[in-house]
Amino acid sequence: MNPAPSIAERAERQSQVVRALGSVLPSHALLWDAEDTAPYECDGLTAYRQRPLAVALPESEIEVQEVLQVCHALRVPVVARGAGTGLSGGAMPNPMGVTLSLARFNRILKVDSRARTAVVQCGVRNLAISEAAAPLGLYYAPDPSSQIACTIGGNVAENSGGVHCLKYGLTLHNVLKVRGFTAQGEAVQFGSDALDSPGYDLLSAVVGSEGMLAVITEVTVKLIPKPQLARCIMASFDDVRKAGDAVAQVIAAGIIPAGLEMMDKPMTAAVEDFVHAGYDLDAAAILLCESDGTPEEVEEEIGRMGAVLNAAGATALAVSRDEAERLRFWSGRKNAFPASGRISPDYMCMDSTIPRRRLADILLAIQAMEKKYGLRCVNVFHAGDGNLHPLILFDANEGDQLRRCEKFGAEILETSVAMGGTVTGEHGVGIEKLNSMCVQFSPGELDQMLGVKRAFDPAQLLNPGKVIPTLNRCAEYGKMLVRGGRIAHPDLPRF
Repeated sequence: MNPAPSIAERAERQSQVVRALGSVLPSHALLWDAEDTAPYECDGLTAYRQRPLAVALPESEIEVQEVLQVCHALRVPVVARGAGTGLSGGAMPNPMGVTLSLARFNRILKVDSRARTAVVQCGVRNLAISEAAAPLGLYYAPDPSSQIACTIGGNVAENSGGVHCLKYGLTLHNVLKVRGFTAQGEAVQFGSDALDSPGYDLLSAVVGSEGMLAVITEVTVKLIPKPQLARCIMASFDDVRKAGDAVAQVIAAGIIPAGLEMMDKPMTAAVEDFVHAGYDLDAAAILLCESDGTPEEVEEEIGRMGAVLNAAGATALAVSRDEAERLRFWSGRKNAFPASGRISPDYMCMDSTIPRRRLADILLAIQAMEKKYGLRCVNVFHAGDGNLHPLILFDANEGDQLRRCEKFGAEILETSVAMGGTVTGEHGVGIEKLNSMCVQFSPGELDQMLGVKRAFDPAQLLNPGKVIPTLNRCAEYGKMLVRGGRIAHPDLPRF
């Protein structure tokens, strides 16, 4: 590991980089003063912060290409950034690198009602795509909770999902083509306007690659017809195991709801106080189960889901009577994160996945961890596909709460892997889950992942130090677990 540069060395390198970038960017598109770069020092994972040498704000693909060429020639790391709503530190700057902000790539280039596609620049907000397609009776299905702010480029980087991903898929399933540039500034395209493209399926490698393989500037997404009707069931349960088992029973019955979400009692209390969604505050857990389609399809599916939920032990069922009530049911789920911010100075949102049948097991395990680490945790799950979002509440200004929060989160991830899951569903690894990658994957597997990155980025300049941990890091993490009296689960890889 290279020693940290001195203040003088950093200043000299910054001067060199700013001069070089100033030759390809106008003055208003280049920031380097500490005050100007401060807003870029972190993404939604605010516990970790660094400032880059400079921030580039190109306005054209030519400028993006030239910035990458300059940085590659100088061997300067580059971190691409969209809206900064990510929750794993994926957009945190490299202290000796350049942050490449793509916020000005915010135009919708084309909406094709016949092909049911939209061609958009990477900085277009997720929700803006559906707003543009609405007059044509179409919309873009993936709907992360941050969709009013997050950008499609960031969605591609993280393979984002949302509350309706169970039926309609993640970003990967709703993107046809992406265009952009390699670290060397070479123009590249992955996917095509057709449903398939010749050669290797590199689109599947790039979507979810967290900015490590290429800088994406343009995305072609699929659009689907807006359903004629949607209705939502709010099901209450007096026991979290009953609620978790109900999720598996709905899927086992051959029903694929448009959305199937779960919230525990502390989370429902937090969101109800915030948005007044009409949630049952006496329930140990609630499920939100949505059906969409034609009126006849919705009526039949709502009836089937209701029967399954009642048989699973639901204590109450409320079915939305109109569109306003449906939106009110979902408003609580969509506002889970800001609601948590109202009840705690800080929170860290985890993002593991587990088999659906283990939902109750992981929730009970998290409750035990709350006592172990002395911190509260409120839980919201994309229950239908087993994607967990436990929000650990803490105060970074109080003693060792951040350290305890980090250990709490790591144990959630390790437990999820031991239950047959994985460390991330849609938020990405970033810097947050680097140690947990050591727990899930063997050294050989990590080296294979690094080999893919080398094929795209031999100099390893795009978003370095994230997603794939070094073997030295894994070895040190293993020693730390042993020193702390906690080793990885016996059925997980050793270090």
